[in-house]
Amino acid sequence: MSIEEHTVADGAAGPYALTTGPDGALWFTLVHSGRIGRLVPGEEPTSHRLAPDSGPTVITTGPDGALWFTEYKAGRIGRITVDGVIDEFDVPTPGCGPFGIAAGPDGALWFTETAADRIGRITVDGRVTEFPLPVTGAFPSAITAGGDGGMWFALNQANAIGRIGMDGAVALHPLPTEAAAPVGITAGRDGAVWFAEIAAGQIGRITPDGRITEFPLPDRAARPHAVTLGKDDGGDGDGTVWFTEWGGNRVGAITPDGSVTLHDLPTPRSEPHGITIGPDGAVWAALEIGALARIAPSGSTFPSRSGHAQGASSFPPSPF
Repeated sequence: MSIEEHTVADGAAGPYALTTGPDGALWFTLVHSGRIGRLVPGEEPTSHRLAPDSGPTVITTGPDGALWFTEYKAGRIGRITVDGVIDEFDVPTPGCGPFGIAAGPDGALWFTETAADRIGRITVDGRVTEFPLPVTGAFPSAITAGGDGGMWFALNQANAIGRIGMDGAVALHPLPTEAAAPVGITAGRDGAVWFAEIAAGQIGRITPDGRITEFPLPDRAARPHAVTLGKDDGGDGDGTVWFTEWGGNRVGAITPDGSVTLHDLPTPRSEPHGITIGPDGAVWAALEIGALARIAPSGSTFPSRSGHAQGASSFPPSPF
């Protein structure tokens, strides 16, 4: 594998999560500087300003062709068009700490409220509905649309994986490993949902009926953070899931049978967080040092800019 790091911001800006937009560009959050960035592979990055203390975290493509993102510190949900027009919508519960966000099968966006033990739903015209969870202090983190018509989410502090139906009904599935602290989550091609256990050093898999399998990583202190499904053609067509190792400074891949491959990142302590498949078919990861990393088979490259930003702290604070 070839790994290239592409500087997109200074070291204090904090690239955190990223996604491929409908315009063929990578869109990413700059959590510490309150900006949304955009990178077309091979071109110069651009960014769009939010409130400096808004704390944009997770970003995803919405059903309306715009990019939607959470503002963790500001308690808002944001929307940005591919032309850079921004709208922001307040979440009714003050201090709720929205974090994960994903498009649902109902044409709306669903998001987690880390500090309020709620799952939120926002329509493309900005109407918000909140659904309370049957547990307190759960710290719901990432969320994804499952293949069964529900939304699946990680309960970081409740040590469980949850599912919410389009009718608001919630089911919780406790993890076998105590204090595993799941964070990232993604739907697999095998009909199951895959997730990262940041405190246990494991990648987990849960079937629609709640059966859980956990796969220990070679480095149990690696702190796996985010997960994404590999591309649907070529080498990842078998349903490989990619993940970041925040503590291990690596990007890894796991196949449905549990086989793990790891790739060291070039810069020490680069703090990898979000991960996605880019418009070029490569795997991309957000590095809090101010860069995006491109992971692809050797020989697959695009022009790079030199230089690495240095230093950034993790966000949100513990347990992430």
